[in-house]
Amino acid sequence: MTLLTAQVATLVTDIDDVNIEFSSGASTVLKVVIATILFGIALDIKVSDFTAVLRRPFPILVGIVAQFLLLPALTLLLTIALDVRGSIALGMILVACCPPGNVSNILTHRARGDVALSVSMTAISNLLTIVMLPVNFAFWAGLSPAGDDLLRDVDLDPVKTFLEIALVIGLPFIAGVTINRLWPRVAHRAHRVVGPVSFVLLLLIIVLAFIGNWDIFTNYITLVLLAVFVQHLMALGLGYGVARGTGLPSKSRKAMTFEVSVRNTGLGLVLVFAYFDGLGGMALVAAWWGLYDILAGLVVAELWKRRTADVPEQVAV
Repeated sequence: MTLLTAQVATLVTDIDDVNIEFSSGASTVLKVVIATILFGIALDIKVSDFTAVLRRPFPILVGIVAQFLLLPALTLLLTIALDVRGSIALGMILVACCPPGNVSNILTHRARGDVALSVSMTAISNLLTIVMLPVNFAFWAGLSPAGDDLLRDVDLDPVKTFLEIALVIGLPFIAGVTINRLWPRVAHRAHRVVGPVSFVLLLLIIVLAFIGNWDIFTNYITLVLLAVFVQHLMALGLGYGVARGTGLPSKSRKAMTFEVSVRNTGLGLVLVFAYFDGLGGMALVAAWWGLYDILAGLVVAELWKRRTADVPEQVAV
């Protein structure tokens, strides 16, 4: 074994014992920021976005299956294929179980995709996440050969997790939709401010967390780079593949691609610090994914915008 191989092996062994430092005050701020982001998303969501399921059930059903079933299942297989350590495997599975963020709507718009479908899928997915995330994560993480031992040491009470997610996602989401319903002008103006500001604050928190744990970041980030890259590429391919395979038109394929590949990893970070004490591999995967999928998504959207002719299409049924 070479010296380099020995060093890498040491790092791989240690990452499951590493914890990212994050004070209780910073954790509370993170929860408030995530709640504000969801509130900002909901301010732009109308009741009609939910009833769109009745008008276009098929593409939304395809998206739900891809996000809540196929993505976690394929992620589990990917963690086994890459033979990652337990904390990294749990981080990848947690990311796969997180809902999409409003960035998916922005990327769909930039790529000239079906924004209406994207918004409806974001609304439905975030609503379902309140119940599905704790159940989904517990199920797929429990099947992980690498992460199962770590999961046994964690008090991941589904009821407590549900209440945590309901507080961070459910209440602000319902509040935003209600305000949009009762005072649409106020909601429209507030959305233009709340969304960008909360998003910038989230990026700032992630960057400060990296700076505050710089030694951990520099020592272990190489272990998650490949995992995040491959998982994100898989998510992009899954979104596009299921849309194309089910016969959805080009604009709907764009929406589906970003809905499946863009994850609200800020919520994932909240859960990592709330239940896993900032477990190293999980926190690094969630934090790095949050930065990487925005950059990669912008590149994909720009390429799609340039290479795909914006021609009239039939609306998916």
